Amino acid sequence: MDVLIVETLDGDVLQWLEARHAVHFAPELAQDQAAFATALALTRAVVIPPSTALDAAMLKKAPRLRLVARLAVGTENIDLEACARCGVEVVRPASASAAAEAEFVVSALLAMLRRVPIVNPEGLLVGRELGSCTVGLVGMTPAVQPLAKLLTAFGARVLGYDPSVHISDALWSRHGIEAVGLRELMARSDGVAVLLAFFSRYRGLFGDRLFQGAKNNQVLVSLAHSNLFDEQALAQALTHGPLAAAWMDSLEPGVLDPERPLHRVATLQVTPRVSSITQGSRLRGAWAVAQRIDEMLMSSLLPTGAVAADPAAVAGAVGSAVAVAETAPAAVVAAPVLPATQPVRQSRPTLNAGPAAAPGSA
Repeated sequence: MDVLIVETLDGDVLQWLEARHAVHFAPELAQDQAAFATALALTRAVVIPPSTALDAAMLKKAPRLRLVARLAVGTENIDLEACARCGVEVVRPASASAAAEAEFVVSALLAMLRRVPIVNPEGLLVGRELGSCTVGLVGMTPAVQPLAKLLTAFGARVLGYDPSVHISDALWSRHGIEAVGLRELMARSDGVAVLLAFFSRYRGLFGDRLFQGAKNNQVLVSLAHSNLFDEQALAQALTHGPLAAAWMDSLEPGVLDPERPLHRVATLQVTPRVSSITQGSRLRGAWAVAQRIDEMLMSSLLPTGAVAADPAAVAGAVGSAVAVAETAPAAVVAAPVLPATQPVRQSRPTLNAGPAAAPGSA
């Protein structure tokens, strides 16, 4: 078996892979760890959902495995260090969900700025316009470029901070972002979007000292790991200021339990990691993962010293979306044509911060 797919996959993508490799499509294995381990021992590449864990113990049972993929950006269910030790490549879409995440951030900011009113100089409760705000972006991820464009189109001023990107780096100005320190960003921003990738050294980064210096009535939306936030400090900032509201699209289990600080905080909105999941992002991610799997498997069949054909045909159709490979499979198949978008009925999250006040109400 070449490829084991334990995640639901677009039919066209699956058919394309099946035409080129020995594929076993078995989403039901996500609910059966023993059967999954048996199948994993026989495969060279696997696509897994967030609910399926791949740790060091599981990798020891898979001597043929060379690649593990996720259709979503997260890797919380994959032991990255164990994969590195075993020579297993981890593939995830690097930019397939960028547009979806950018739109989610803008919609969350718009909702909070309007639905959580502030008192204006006249003493009236009013909402705010995004175009009159300064928005700070924390973390230089693929979503930053489309997000900065959207915010600029609204008329917002955009600030940026990333601990791994120097303030003088040309990347900031290229995206129309003013690079500043984190404390300055918090002090100047009416809205903050946290996109930063989580590492253990960043645990509790958003704590008392940072929130105490935040701009009054600031709204915050986070697509990042919730361990970036000190729970007690966030609860304090939401309950007593300076934060007016927060929207967390990624929250660890148990954080809202009765004995925890964020339990029943009225101005906190939580959604279950929906920012990156849209029809378009899933399709782009599926093609990106399929391309990289094909490249890996085809390259292993090449004679020593042979050079693979230029894989440009498919890249034009789906874009560069895999972190490790920005190109697509060779022109041995026609470039995939993305299907027309069909309406999808989904429940829409609502803000728990209370109903919007009518402009001018006391």
